[in-house]
This record gives sequence, structure tokens and C-alpha cells, in this order.
Amino acid sequence: MAGLKFQGTVWTFGDNIDTDQINPGQYMDLPAEEASEHVFEAIAPEFSKEFKAGELIVAGNNFGCGSSRETAPDVLKYVGAAAIVAESFGRIFFRNAVAIGLPVLVCPGISAQTKGGDTLEVDIEAALVRNLTTNKEFKGERLHEMMLNSLRKGGIMKLLSEG
Repeated sequence: MAGLKFQGTVWTFGDNIDTDQINPGQYMDLPAEEASEHVFEAIAPEFSKEFKAGELIVAGNNFGCGSSRETAPDVLKYVGAAAIVAESFGRIFFRNAVAIGLPVLVCPGISAQTKGGDTLEVDIEAALVRNLTTNKEFKGERLHEMMLNSLRKGGIMKLLSEG
């Protein structure tokens, strides 16, 4: 799909997934290529081997809470996560994701209505999520236009470099 619209298979995670679970501290100094082999290893050891670029992550409340480690959204972008949809995000993770061009969307009710393996269609700009497996639609919280611009350009650095 084009722009900020994505369709893909879902990986699901619960509440309070912190940045140490996303990118364990002992690997955060490694290059993204190596660190990505350890994404979610304590809670989903199969993730790094089975996750395919273009797939989606759906999570519960407070995804990305904990430390302000910038490498957490970096490794998720590196492995090819098309977008992350969650009930809520840790505020620093959320801002870091937008800054690097990793699409994120707050969507209340999504985690209870989505199972791993479902196929979702996510429209970040319209703040809409459709579960194509269950034919249910969810309304997310629309991002501020400046955040959308950052995501459209692939991150804040690319946005700023264009003037």
C-alpha cells in the first residue's frame, strides 16, 4: 500500500512492553543489524527469525515504556515493522518512533479485538484500522499534522533536510 497505509500480518503483545524487552540492554551498543537478532527475545524468542518485513505490531497499553533508549524504535524499523498500533505508548518511545519515521498509531480497543496472525489494514493519516480477518474497524487517535509530515518524509531528519 502507498503512503501511510499498510496491510500486513499482525504480531501481538500485551501491556507494558518496555524498551528493555524490545531491545535488551546488553545489545543496545551493537549495530542495528546485530541488535535486531535479539528483538523481543525474552518474551517472543521466535520473533527475530519469523518476523517478516512489512508485518505489523499490535500491543496493549504503554508500549515502549521504560528507559528513553532510542535504539528500541530503531531496531523495530530495521527489522521492517510497517507500523505499530497500540492502546497507548510510552511517550518517549512514541516521539522517538515518529522522529525516525516509524509509523505509530494509538487505537483504543485494538488489542482485545486482534489476534496474532490476523491481517490488518492500517491508515495512519485517517487513523483507521480494519481487521480484514474479522471485518471489524477501529478508529484511532489522529496524529498532529507535524507528526504526519515527519512520517511522510521518513523521519524528522529527512523532513528538515528538505527545508
